[in-house]
Amino acid sequence: MSLNKNTPGKIIIALKKYGIVFAIATLLVTVLLVSGFGCKSDAKPAAEESGAIAETGTLAFVANGEDFVREGMSSKESWNISFDHAYITLADIKAYQTDPPYDTGQGWDFEYKEMVELAGKFTVDLASPDADPAPVRQADNVPAGHYNAISWTMARADSGPSEGYALLIVGTGEKDGEIINFSLGFEQEVAYLGGDYIGDVRKGILNPGGSAEIEMTFHFDHLFGTDEEDADDPMNLDALGFAPLAEIAAGDSVEVSMSSLSKLLDPGVFGLIEKILLHFGHVGEGHCLAKYIN
Repeated sequence: MSLNKNTPGKIIIALKKYGIVFAIATLLVTVLLVSGFGCKSDAKPAAEESGAIAETGTLAFVANGEDFVREGMSSKESWNISFDHAYITLADIKAYQTDPPYDTGQGWDFEYKEMVELAGKFTVDLASPDADPAPVRQADNVPAGHYNAISWTMARADSGPSEGYALLIVGTGEKDGEIINFSLGFEQEVAYLGGDYIGDVRKGILNPGGSAEIEMTFHFDHLFGTDEEDADDPMNLDALGFAPLAEIAAGDSVEVSMSSLSKLLDPGVFGLIEKILLHFGHVGEGHCLAKYIN
């Protein structure tokens, strides 16, 4: 039926001639024709029209003591050190999206577009074979983007095996048949701030709907040195090594804290420890700003 000014009259005739059922059917056809039934619509679902997709993802925070602490190492004086535990407690952890990218030359005050913060303290054992790296905590539904800066505090643990220490290292040192069991605790809290991860793979790049990892790295070769480098290598010159601990051992063991070392070691040797803590934390191979707190 074509639609024109005579359409209503034809419907009335239909009502009289064929009865109410056919008339109703005719009305339905008319309505459908007017509404454009069967025609392709250009309309799109709101989500499709706007191109809306998930703009968040999961950011995993991890800590890494590297193979030195997981597999053992040889100090700058060739003491073979194996680690039973390397408890580190982390707090005030924040990841940032910065543009321009953050570098330590900008200092402690910088601008960022997005920030993700973990509340609380987290203690991990960097010496665990499974700590490659050690999971700290993941943050879900955080803004996607490139997290190219991270800050944290190495803080004293409130409980657990490392209570009272920000870093507690337990293990053994062996050289020429002599074995020294050691426990080395650091009460000093240190704040770190670093830029983009530097390493063999890129980290911190979170795509919408995906996941990414951001790492806090700790260089134990800065503390003990390594005989893989020359004795006059700058890192070895600035490292404590293991010999000073062996020298103050009582028999075959030594259990010391940073405060007790300040009394037991020569001031120049103890000064090495104070400096080491300020470049102990990294982001991969990337250096961090660091400062003592509390």
